[in-house]
Amino acid sequence: MARVVNSRLRLLLLLVFLAFAVLFVRAAWIQTVRASSLAARAQEQTKTTVTLPAARGTIFDRLGAPLALGEQATTIVADPMQIRDPRHAAAVAAKVLGLDARKLYPLLADRSRGFVYVERKAPPAKASALARRKLAGFDFYPEERRVYPQRTVAAPVLGYAGIDNTGLAGLELQLDKELSGTPGEATVIRDALGRVIDTTNERPARNGHDVFLTLDHTIQANAEQVLRDTVRRWHAKSATAIVVDPRTDAVLAMATEPGYDANTFPQALAKGLEANHAVTDVFEPGSVFKVVTIGAALSEGLVTPETTFTLPYSIRVADRVIHDAEPRPTERMTVAQILQRSSNVGTVTIARNLLGEARLKEWIHRFGFGERTGVGFPGESAGLLPSYWSGSTIGNVPIGQGISVTAIQLASVYAAIANGGVWVQPHLVDHVQGEPRPVLRRRRILSPRVDRQLLAMLKGVVSDQGTAQAAEIPGYTVAGKTGTAQKPGPNGYMPGKYVATFVGMVPARHPRLVVLVSVDEPKGAIFGGVVAAPAFARIASFDLQYLEVPPDLKLPRP
Repeated sequence: MARVVNSRLRLLLLLVFLAFAVLFVRAAWIQTVRASSLAARAQEQTKTTVTLPAARGTIFDRLGAPLALGEQATTIVADPMQIRDPRHAAAVAAKVLGLDARKLYPLLADRSRGFVYVERKAPPAKASALARRKLAGFDFYPEERRVYPQRTVAAPVLGYAGIDNTGLAGLELQLDKELSGTPGEATVIRDALGRVIDTTNERPARNGHDVFLTLDHTIQANAEQVLRDTVRRWHAKSATAIVVDPRTDAVLAMATEPGYDANTFPQALAKGLEANHAVTDVFEPGSVFKVVTIGAALSEGLVTPETTFTLPYSIRVADRVIHDAEPRPTERMTVAQILQRSSNVGTVTIARNLLGEARLKEWIHRFGFGERTGVGFPGESAGLLPSYWSGSTIGNVPIGQGISVTAIQLASVYAAIANGGVWVQPHLVDHVQGEPRPVLRRRRILSPRVDRQLLAMLKGVVSDQGTAQAAEIPGYTVAGKTGTAQKPGPNGYMPGKYVATFVGMVPARHPRLVVLVSVDEPKGAIFGGVVAAPAFARIASFDLQYLEVPPDLKLPRP
């Protein structure tokens, strides 16, 4: 019996010895052959290189009011391999953050992944509440969330920066390089439980530049309110307004209705409300385009404001019959009256009999139609000029038909008339922080003499005999032009669908403001003098008082 016990003990000792020998060999192999590779894997598990996002620059209006800025947020991530009870963790996180636990649970239960987002850019208060629950495997790090404190004000102009703070639309896209900055980098060291114990090799992020716009948030908000009232009053499809300082062509307001809250851009995009119609959309201008025809004839020395024409109610041009908006007998009109009363027959007579196709084309290009203004907004349209001229084209284009323009093109042309005949490049950006102000293109369109003549005639449009009496502002001289254009469709002009426009300058003697209002598909009335001119008067009246522009007329005593 003793021999059996001794044999078993020897066998056990042998097995123990062999086990220790195997372990010794294994340890030696790990320490020599596998040492470098295992050390590298250990570093990978304990060291992580993370990107430090740069703060996006703030967008300010001309007076320093923030229109788009970064707000502190907290991004919450999790490592499913460290979560023992994913169902409980999902329920707790969902309750605190206001998420759907059924959608969160599969992410936390997927142990094939070492990293999942729980919520990007959560409110700091909610993130702090969750952090106090000390859920294993959850981690928190600060990020910046783009917010638009003025909400609807200038939303289509500002555009949107997405979840990664990258510009996706509008000025956020146009100025993405200037606003974005340069990300930094850091190495995060964790312990065996995944807790952060140190951060090394930090390269700080370089924040983006702030941008100062020419927009004035007060003028912008008022223009948007007037457009809302106008769209509601006339049950219109949409409306656009632009306010420009003609001395510099700085855009003080660029409004579109229906609008939206810039903080809810994805929903606006889904509804098709995101477009900045003032820059990207084209429309036939109608009679507001007549300043090109009349200005060209004056500049070529073909007429003066006092030149008279005998004008019937209608004339034939090739296969088309052109007539005036209101029936009238044959009568004599001066050039000034033709513009004042917006006579189609008179304008076409000047274009066809005196100006001619070649010179009209030249002046259309000289005024800047058919090319982008360079306002500095993505997707700007150059407008649409006739691809070829038929016999009837000379009867269409001089009165603003068969040609499509943008609102910013029209506003810049009238700003040139208000600026003594000198066109200045319209712009939305005043300057970028740390960079010089951009050099604006300038060119003379009209001579000072012709410009004075044209401006005087445009004053008559807002007189008792003109088509825009509703644009009058007590105490101020106003010059401008109405436009009423039928909308073209795939099979010709669409019955009952019009664009009503008014562009005006005030005070006309020394213009400080140019205001354009365009209303798409109004119902109940279609004429620019009825639909758009009152909106012009409201916008301009507010702006004159806000900017403290003194009246240039004596008000009658009560």
